[in-house]
Amino acid sequence: MIKHLREQFNRNFKQEQYDAMLDWIEAQYHHRPPFHVCETPVFIPNELKNKLIEACDEITNFLIRPDFKAYSGGALQPGQVVPNETPHTNFLVIDFGICQDENGELIPQLIEIQGFPSLFFWQNMVANAYRQFFDIPDHLTHLFHNLDETNYLNKLKKILYGDSDPEGTILLEIDPEKQGTAIDFFVAKKQIGLPFVNVSDLKKEGRNLFYINDNGKKIKVERIYNRVIFDELLQRKDLKMDFAFTDDLDVHWVGHPNWFFRISKHTLPFLKSKYVPESYFLSDLTAIPKNLDDFVLKPLFSFAGMGVIIHPTQADIDKIEDQSNFILQKKVQYVPVIPTLDDPAKAEVRMLLVWEDDAERPELLTNLVRLAKAEMIGVRQNKGRTWVGGSVGFFET
Repeated sequence: MIKHLREQFNRNFKQEQYDAMLDWIEAQYHHRPPFHVCETPVFIPNELKNKLIEACDEITNFLIRPDFKAYSGGALQPGQVVPNETPHTNFLVIDFGICQDENGELIPQLIEIQGFPSLFFWQNMVANAYRQFFDIPDHLTHLFHNLDETNYLNKLKKILYGDSDPEGTILLEIDPEKQGTAIDFFVAKKQIGLPFVNVSDLKKEGRNLFYINDNGKKIKVERIYNRVIFDELLQRKDLKMDFAFTDDLDVHWVGHPNWFFRISKHTLPFLKSKYVPESYFLSDLTAIPKNLDDFVLKPLFSFAGMGVIIHPTQADIDKIEDQSNFILQKKVQYVPVIPTLDDPAKAEVRMLLVWEDDAERPELLTNLVRLAKAEMIGVRQNKGRTWVGGSVGFFET
């Protein structure tokens, strides 16, 4: 989006540099991401950066309200409420499509919001990889608030470890090494020593959980960095677990599972901002909008874009038995603002925030960008294309 940097990058791009970057990543972590790592980072100008920050501030102003839990109570699902909920989430990610306003200026438009962690470790690492293999100017950064890499990792360690022995903190996931996001776990383990543990490998004794570390030692779990999504957990009938998430356990959840539901698509209808497309609970509508094709129909409780209908019809709505579990969200028109070596790409920017236990509000740390050339941003829709997929934004300082 910074025109001269984009032109320079495209002009100097060499496929062998990109291939070398992927080979280097694989060599460092003995793992090659299964998703498409984009051939390019994104160069984001100050005007758009400031709008993204303003949008995050306006959204978090609602999340920090003392009555937010009252608004979000309806998002908690029976049989999925986890005890010992924290006062607020520790992680917040906010996705914005890059669009144009009526004056032709770039403007972010909210797509989704999640009280759940994202690829905090991979994003920092891949930003450094782009720097190593391509010519990225020094005055650009993927971090916010004048953070450098050391301070960034220290903030993550403070969130994850707290005052506990780091050995008692684990990253918890379902079959972590088989997840599409496994590269993030490998990077976290190498950079800050955070072990990742399969849910089926934890053993319960009374209210305590234990895992076996790489040295074969039995370790009591004090803190859980939760990367388990309930939707997947419920679908995996084959899993044999020694505990249930709904047990009253003597552990501290870093990223308490309840916040996955409280801050989610369920939050969208409550948000009012020029950066937030109008959204409605389907059950609250007395009449379906006549311009239905201007909306997207989304189930409240799904992940990875499953169940989203981008061209809903009245027939689609009539099939829904429980309309309280769906929202209609005004479509946003992504603009293909990133010239590539063939078709221009659209961009979605995910802003990654953390919320320390004693802090008044979340803090913006870094970002993730996804590029697409298909109608939807998702991996499946863009399969087989180039200059799409996971990337990172470099911002002017």
